[in-house]
Order: sequence, then C-alpha cells, then structure tokens
Amino acid sequence: MKFNPLAAGIMLACGASLAYADPQLEEVTVTAQKREQSMQEVPVAVTAINSDQLMQNGVSDLTDIQKLSPNTTLQASRGTNSTLTAFIRGIGQQDPLWGFEPGVGIYIDDVYVARPQGAVLDILDVDRVEVLRGPQGTLYGKNTIGGAVKYVTKKMTGDTELKIGGGLGSYNQRDLKVAGSTAISDTVNIGGAIASFQRDGYGENVVTGKDQYNKDIISGRIAVEWNPSEAVWVRFAGDKTVDESASKHGHRFAPGLGGEPVLDSIYDTESNMTSDNLVETSGVSLIAEWEMSDSVTVKSITAYRQGETETAIDFDSVNRSDFDVPAYYEDDQTTQEFQLIWQGDNADLVSGLYYYTGTAAGAFDAVLGYINLTQQVAGSVDTTSLSAYAHYNWQFAEAWNLSVGGRYTKDEKDAEVFKANFAGLYSPLFADKYNPGQPAAVFLGALTDYQNSDSWGQFTPHLGVDFQVNDDVLLYAKYSAGFKSGGFDMRGDASTLPSTVDGFDPETVDTYEFGVKSDLFNNRLRLNAAAFRADYDDMQVTIQQLNPGGGFSSAVLNAGQARIQGLELEATLAMTDNLLANFSLGLADTEFVEFISGGVDVSDERDMQNTPDTTAMFQLNYSVPMGNGGELVFLPTVSYRADTQIFETPSILDQDAYTLVDMTATYYSAAGNWNLGLAGKNLTDEEYRVGGYGFGGAFDTGFYGAPRTIALTGNYNF
Repeated sequence: MKFNPLAAGIMLACGASLAYADPQLEEVTVTAQKREQSMQEVPVAVTAINSDQLMQNGVSDLTDIQKLSPNTTLQASRGTNSTLTAFIRGIGQQDPLWGFEPGVGIYIDDVYVARPQGAVLDILDVDRVEVLRGPQGTLYGKNTIGGAVKYVTKKMTGDTELKIGGGLGSYNQRDLKVAGSTAISDTVNIGGAIASFQRDGYGENVVTGKDQYNKDIISGRIAVEWNPSEAVWVRFAGDKTVDESASKHGHRFAPGLGGEPVLDSIYDTESNMTSDNLVETSGVSLIAEWEMSDSVTVKSITAYRQGETETAIDFDSVNRSDFDVPAYYEDDQTTQEFQLIWQGDNADLVSGLYYYTGTAAGAFDAVLGYINLTQQVAGSVDTTSLSAYAHYNWQFAEAWNLSVGGRYTKDEKDAEVFKANFAGLYSPLFADKYNPGQPAAVFLGALTDYQNSDSWGQFTPHLGVDFQVNDDVLLYAKYSAGFKSGGFDMRGDASTLPSTVDGFDPETVDTYEFGVKSDLFNNRLRLNAAAFRADYDDMQVTIQQLNPGGGFSSAVLNAGQARIQGLELEATLAMTDNLLANFSLGLADTEFVEFISGGVDVSDERDMQNTPDTTAMFQLNYSVPMGNGGELVFLPTVSYRADTQIFETPSILDQDAYTLVDMTATYYSAAGNWNLGLAGKNLTDEEYRVGGYGFGGAFDTGFYGAPRTIALTGNYNF
C-alpha cells in the first residue's frame, strides 16, 4: 500500500487508526537538567531539535525555531538583521538598547550571551537546539525569567572528519560551510568550522539602488579538546561572527512629511541614510569537567565575550533627515561558573556558583530634521552579578520524585547617562560619517547628565514533584520563581521626568506548571503536554513618544502586573516505519491585572506584546526508500500564529493572524556520507510583520518576515 502524505495527514486529523508493524520513535536526549537524560524523563517543558531535524526543516538561523516551539517568539529585532527579539510565554525583551537585560537567556555550550546584538545565530556545527520554557534559575548559570535557548555543539570523537555543505537559492543565496576535526595525539583533538552566508536583498533603496534585507555574514569557530583520562575532559573554544548586512529600514504606512507616497514593496525604502552596517561578536571559553568519583563531578565554565555594532535606523524612510538615528553599541562580559554535580542511588544534586561582570555602552543621535534639532543619548552600564544555586532531586518512593531548589542573586549596576539637545543635524559624534562636508550641530544644553548605582538581591525558589505512572508515562507538578534585575533608562529625560535618575526596579514572576510526558501505544505516539500559570509583577515597560514641542521622551516604568496562563502540546506519531506526523500547539491567555500610565490604571486598554494567543504547527515526515539504498525524505510543514500585538498598546503595527507553508525534500545517500535537499519556505508568499516603530503618521514603520524562497542545499562528509 502506497501512502500519500496529505491523505495520511487527513486520516490522522480524523482520528483514524492505522495498524502497521510496530514502528517506534527514537529517544531524544537533552541536557535540560545539566546532565544527559531522555527528554521523557525530564519534568521540564522543553523542545529539542537535533541536527538532522534542523537540516530537514531548512533551519538557517535561530528565528526558524519559533515555528517548532509552542508559545515562543524568536525574531530579528526591528530595524536589525541579527539582533534578537525573544519571548517565551509572554516574557521577553522588546528593546535591544544597552542597559536592559533579556527575559530569555541564550546559551552557547553553557555560556550565557548577555546582549541580543548578534544573537540571531546561524546554525553552524550544532548538535541540537533546546528551548526551555519557564523561569530557569536553579540549574543555569544566569537567572532568566522567561526561559532559555541552548545551542549544544558536538564533542569530538578523535576520528578525522571533514564536512562541506552549502546552499544556492532565491535572491542569489550563496551559503558555504566547512567543518572538520582530527586527533593530534591520543589525548588531544582539534576542530573548527567556518561559514559564509550571502544573499541579495528582498528589496532595495530606490534612491541609491543598495540592497534592503540582504545577508552578508562570515562566521567561524575553533575548539581544542583535551581528554587525558576517562575522568577529565577540557575544551577551549573560540568563535567570531562578522555581519555586514545592509542597514534595514521600515515600510511606511502613511505618506512622508513631504508627501512622499507609500512604496509598493514592503521591503523597499527611499532612505537617505547609509547602507553600511556592522555587527561583530566574538568570544572564548574554557570548560573543564572532572569526575572525581562515580558519584561526584565538578565543572568549571570560564568565558569572555564582546561585541560591537554600528548601525543606522531611518524612522521616516524618506530621502531626508526627518527622523534619523545613527547608533553605536559595544559590550563585553566575563563569566565564571563552578558546578558540583552529585549522583546518589536515589537522589542527585546540581549546585553552582556563578559570577558575571560586564559593560554595555553606546550612543545615538535622534536627528529631527523637520525641526532642525538633534538629541543625543550616550551612556554605559557596568553590571556585576553573583549568585549561588542548588537543585536537589530525591526519589522518596519507587515511582515518586521530589525536587527542591533555590537561587540567590545579587546584582549591582553602575550607570552613566547623558542626553542633550543640539541645534542642527547630527552631533559632532556622528557628523563626519552621516553628514560629511556639513557643519556639525551646535550644543544647546544637557537634558540628562548623571551617574548613579543601585543593587538588588533576590531569592527565587523551586519546588516540584513527579510521579512515574509506568515506564511510559510521567506526571509532574512544579512551582518556580523568576527574577530580572532593575536598571537605568539610557534614554531617560531628567528635564521632564526627574525620577529617571533613580532607575527602575526588578520584575518577578511566579510560575505554576502541571505536565505529562508520555510514550504510548508501544512507543508509537509521543505526547507531551504542559499547563501553566504565571503571575508577572512589576513589569518593566518602555514608553517612548515624540513630543509636540520637539524631541522625544522615554520612560521605563514598573507599570504592570499580568497573569499569563496557557497550554502547550507536542505530539509525534509513528504512523508507519516511513511516516511520522508532528504536531505542536501553544495557547496563551494573557491579561494585564494592572498597568499604570500617568497615574491611571489602563490595564483594560493594554495587552501582552509579541504573544499570540495561539501558535500551532503540523508537519509530516515521509521517508521513501530508494532502490539504490538511499532515502528521500519529504517534510511539508504548516505553521500558524494568531493575531499579534507588537507593543502593549494596540496600534497600526499589529499583525493579523497568518499561516506559513514550508516544504523540504532531502535525499540521503546509501552510504550516509552525503545528502542533497530542496527547501521551500513561505510557499504562499505571505506578507507578515515581525516588528515596527510607532511614533505616529509618517513615523509609523513596519518590518517583515522573508517572502517565498527556494534553496538547493547539500552536504558531503569525507
């Protein structure tokens, strides 16, 4: 009997019973609890995507993961190419300005990445990606209030390996990846990878002819692993990414101040600003593990990372400096984590000490040409964070397990903030690059000029219980708390809001979760579900607006209390040996309990940003054995996101519900040493907004996801 994937999908949706000879699902391994475990044994809401799944889904960078994980938003931030906007279960960070902390933590092999710039990471030499939903504090180095995304790279085997891969596709896509490793002695392995990701723009600057929404990225990593005995393993790794993709400007919804019409293409611009754009990120790390005994392991994670960004944001998107923002950011971080992991007969413990110190700084001009005024913002934030955490599991009965954990975090921040008015266009800091040959704007006076510091301490507990009903079903319930420290608003205007010099307070969340992990019908159906409720207090809300008299104002307020509750469902069904069906569903019911603006509670006029009430994905994985011993895998995917509010306040920027249709076909050779694939994304050419700026009228602009693309990909393993 031959199978049609569409017909099989319809039969599955109708609840048809398919009887075939014992197809079974493979075990999925994760490190969500700091050690390798079967995903079905971990009482955590986690989505894991291995390297084969990443390739078969045509995943090119982190933003593609949001289709595969329920209640998750991972998108390139407004006006950027590689800055990440991440939300999980309604908690995240919209504003990528220095001085703010992300609500979702990004980890590369257990190293926390503090800044969103450059965090839209391309998939390079990755073993798997894990998305953990809910507060992560008792098992991970840096406390994160919303969740975590982990990149896990492969350990080297000592065999000599060389892999070459690439892709050619729409808009002159040209990708090339080379990765390899070898042993240089009985105890030392060395490996590395380098990649180039190139693509022409989806649109252009109609004034200059330069690309819009293009891609120009070079990325590389190198690692040395030392394994002097079975008990000791050490890895030194370094990486660097250079992103020179063009500056990205938004699509206007209304005519410009000079009557410029709205452009036909959502990807085009007529900006006067340069297309030059640069984001550089790099880092080194040293990870050492020592199995002191059969039950005790100690681990050290030492890392340093830095980044620099030069960018241009054109809020008006016309060939005139009505509202232009040239900007520069830089950051560095040093982290040290020590872990003690103990494994007993009926109990285990993960504990650690974590230290973080870093500086985030930057400057930008808000050039308001329509009133011949420039406002400059500049400043820096030094952050020191020290924390201790522990997570203890105790099997107190044959099928019952109790988990108790806690974390104490002490954060300190020292800030310098400067904001001033200048008469004319572009301050002396940016005039030479963005307004060459013209005199720089003249200093009129400071609006904000202060130095201040503050510190916050918080204990966040965890309590959970799980019950192994049988070999195939795990039930769990847990409570966990999350914490994100306060800070200082780099855009704050002390002349209109004197309290800005005092900064803003931390935000906290209490999350309750009930879940089930199950492998049913002789391991043919994997069904994992979680119901959750989060009480989110003292939400840090950024408010920005253009002032009628000129200039713009900003405030970061602890304005909100919210309730977020929902359901997540992930299912995989082995319909036959050759046909798998995958389904995920995320439901999020969000409500502001309190939202104070101007001393008034306007909670009934606000909603959670970047959190659609429904996300869903359905796909079929259909493998066709070939006569020569090879295999052809078809993977059609349909993903859905309900209406999405870009900011807490409803606006023209909000995106209606949309559905994306993707399709990949991958051929694997009989020997398994090469594959060839064809990947089509957004096959219906849906237009959908992923971000925007809302300053009203001519200054309302939107940014969009990719149009229909098709790419031919291939990999060869020597």
